[in-house]
Amino acid sequence: MKPIVKSSEELLPHLFRQEYAKMTAVLCRHFGLAHIELAEDIASETFLKASENWPINGIPQNPTAWLYTVAKNKLKDYFKHTAIFESQVKKQIIASPISDQQDFEFDPKIIADSQLAMIFAVCNPGNPMENQICLALQILCGFSVGEIANAFLTKTETIKKRLLRARNQLRKDHFRIKELNEKEIRQRLETVLRTLYLLFNEGYFSKTNNQLIRKDLCSEATRLALVLTDNPLTKTAKLMPYFL
Repeated sequence: MKPIVKSSEELLPHLFRQEYAKMTAVLCRHFGLAHIELAEDIASETFLKASENWPINGIPQNPTAWLYTVAKNKLKDYFKHTAIFESQVKKQIIASPISDQQDFEFDPKIIADSQLAMIFAVCNPGNPMENQICLALQILCGFSVGEIANAFLTKTETIKKRLLRARNQLRKDHFRIKELNEKEIRQRLETVLRTLYLLFNEGYFSKTNNQLIRKDLCSEATRLALVLTDNPLTKTAKLMPYFL
């Protein structure tokens, strides 16, 4: 029996929730967090292209690989054609160890490592904890401003201000995705775990779109927690409550 193929309208929202944060994390590893909007734009444009292409030409045999190929090509086009890259980003990338790579790839190890690094980079003590969590929920978990407001039981305008301040602080401090030492990981782990808790909580008892349970959010929270268990520095007893 052949597997049931989802329509693009059903498949794309699932892939967006599953792959958007990973794609953004890898792009941010290349650009640096100071240019996080560029990474988000490329990831968003990739899914927009899929939404325009797939209904006409059909779902590709490997939809995930198709998305990452498009993102990679868009990144190359950006390098070739934008003055912003030449004037603001190029020197930073040349000075980065990442520039020693011959090409820009989206292999599974780079994706996992980048997303883990991205989680801890966003949850930086330079921002108040609430701002860190808001930014992580938006960038890594794909939450809308309304969903973040629901998670914090506060107004959307308050969340917008927190997100703006958090992004400005990251830009100001020129944070890049990098390996953290044990002390830095200990400082940030509590915020990371609170983020995962809010992600799971929104999935388990969602106030969005009249859905009581959103399995995609619960699965993503569990997956990110499992990513933490793969790293010896983040595999601690504090993770246990998130699997009970």
